[in-house]
Amino acid sequence: MTTTEIDKTAIRDAATIILYRDGAEGVEVLMGQRGASAAFMPNKFVFPGGAVDAVDATVPFARGPDPLCAARLALESGEGMGAALLAAAIRELWEETGLILGVPGDWAGEAPRGWRGFAATEHLPSAEGLRFVYRAITPPGRPRRFDARFFLAPASRVAGDVDDFSRAEDELSLLQWIPLSRARSFDLPFITEVVLGEVAALTGHDDPPEGVPFVRNDDLVAGIRRLR
Repeated sequence: MTTTEIDKTAIRDAATIILYRDGAEGVEVLMGQRGASAAFMPNKFVFPGGAVDAVDATVPFARGPDPLCAARLALESGEGMGAALLAAAIRELWEETGLILGVPGDWAGEAPRGWRGFAATEHLPSAEGLRFVYRAITPPGRPRRFDARFFLAPASRVAGDVDDFSRAEDELSLLQWIPLSRARSFDLPFITEVVLGEVAALTGHDDPPEGVPFVRNDDLVAGIRRLR
């Protein structure tokens, strides 16, 4: 791939959600395996997540994020992108695991395409308790590139049984709660390994991080700094 081709690769906004809970071996995170034929990160174990859809910006929240989370999301992002990212994280969790981050409530009118299954559960999405903990742009040279924001949330925010994946679509297989102490024994993308290190430092308390690490990858050499 030439430099010109690299430069033309579109970067899409994306959201990833890291659910965690206490388990028999310590803190566990929810992960699944991408398919062997996937164009992006085939066979890798990942957190639920994906690209922002246009309709995500129109979705009503029962409860929004805390002010600090909203303010950090707004840094170096387009107007209104914070709400779309939070909605995308909740939608992707629903699609890939069947789990609901929401509270009981009625939608005003028909839910937009992509959200109708979620709305049929009679829940409204809730961003309460989500923490914005990492941001990374896929390096040049990949078949797809994303500007991904990672959100951390305790499993206690999920409505219903956090072990019931029966409503999940087929994008991720082998959905499971993996102890942080064993997560690196799985086939992980490099960025997931990096984010796991950040998560390990945050799951023991509810305080927000001092800043959000941002891996830009604007050039062939990655740069990292913190959004404050």
